[in-house]
Amino acid sequence: MSSATTLTSRLKGRSELGVALLLGAAGALVIWDAARIVVPYSQSDPVGPKTLPYIVGGLLLACAVLLAVNVLRGGHGEAEGGEDVDLAHPADWKTVLPLAGAFIANILLIDWAGWVVSGTILFWGSVWSLGSRHYVRDGLVSLAMSLLTFYGFYLGLGIALPAGLLEGIL
Repeated sequence: MSSATTLTSRLKGRSELGVALLLGAAGALVIWDAARIVVPYSQSDPVGPKTLPYIVGGLLLACAVLLAVNVLRGGHGEAEGGEDVDLAHPADWKTVLPLAGAFIANILLIDWAGWVVSGTILFWGSVWSLGSRHYVRDGLVSLAMSLLTFYGFYLGLGIALPAGLLEGIL
């Protein structure tokens, strides 16, 4: 019997370790990114902008360690028996794939076409994949939502989303 077989058999049924690993990686990434934040020397705030990311990263690492210890000691989560979820029903790929396509199109188009165009495609594609067939109404609502989020980010948060093709118009 090899050590790999022993390790595999020991890890069988402990898929929550993957979640703990993901939490730990996210925590390490948050702390690493927080360490790279440039703080002006003249800043008078004693807490500083690095504090919150350090706290969040530390909590993620603590949760990862606690979850891993719990799983290694034999703990495991219970399968969800939600009221609205039929766990025996297979995935609805006719809905999931177009939704994924809308998200991927948004990612690919946002820098070149801008948020308003790519966001409209994202919102319209999402409602289409979820079953709506009111093409014109959905397109107008999607365009309005993209414009509202564009200006909401710009005016409310001071974050400029890419304007893309509509540079100079928006």
